[in-house]
Amino acid sequence: MLIDSHCHLNYTGLFEEQAEVLARARARGVRGFLNISTRRSEWDAVIATAHREPDVWASIGIHPHEADGHADLGAAALREAAADPKVIAIGETGLDYYYDHSDRQVQQDLFRIHIGVARETGLPIVIHTRDAEYDTLRILAEEMANGAFSALIHCFTATAGFGRAVLNLGLTISISGIVTFKSAKNLQAFVAEVPDDRLLVETDSPFLAPVPHRGKVCEPGFVADTCAYVAGLRGVTSEALAELTSTNFFRLFNRARP
Repeated sequence: MLIDSHCHLNYTGLFEEQAEVLARARARGVRGFLNISTRRSEWDAVIATAHREPDVWASIGIHPHEADGHADLGAAALREAAADPKVIAIGETGLDYYYDHSDRQVQQDLFRIHIGVARETGLPIVIHTRDAEYDTLRILAEEMANGAFSALIHCFTATAGFGRAVLNLGLTISISGIVTFKSAKNLQAFVAEVPDDRLLVETDSPFLAPVPHRGKVCEPGFVADTCAYVAGLRGVTSEALAELTSTNFFRLFNRARP
């Protein structure tokens, strides 16, 4: 079994032939897909896909790029959507200071709202962070002191120091196809030190196609290539890493069922 822990099945590039995309992934051994939302207008479609496909689950959240457009989103809207049994995660949410598409304070406020709902519902929170290590870690530490919650840093590309810090807070780390890029030497080195029980793999499709698919629309089936590459970095077989990361997925996202 292999799980794509982060994909956008309702995005342009995948949605147009969603059934075929899923079939190709299943043919490569992918047996589970976490379909991620990034704005409120997507929630209904993302959840509907999860209800239509038994091996697809949904998240509900607001990406930091979309924060300004959702500044008035309260916890109640997230709680209501999270009640659906196919919703297994809150997010993606977090901070992105690289593009600064939204006001930083609004990003931080929404991030804390998501964390509060994750704590209240017991659902893990899926975190996006880019060029915002200090504030991400500060908010996580402050919120963890207010009450524990489970969380995942998706598409990890941060520094090893940040990685060790979030691992010390009890978070899980997910690795995307970026790890296969020639420029990702620091990430490749860090992947080898992530504890066995804190590691997931993902595609973030339709983005970030791994080698040998660079330049193509990324598909969930490409998680098999990322899994094989990460397995090589850790000195284990692809099959062993697929089993390990699938076990970790169902432990973290415990509302999901194999």
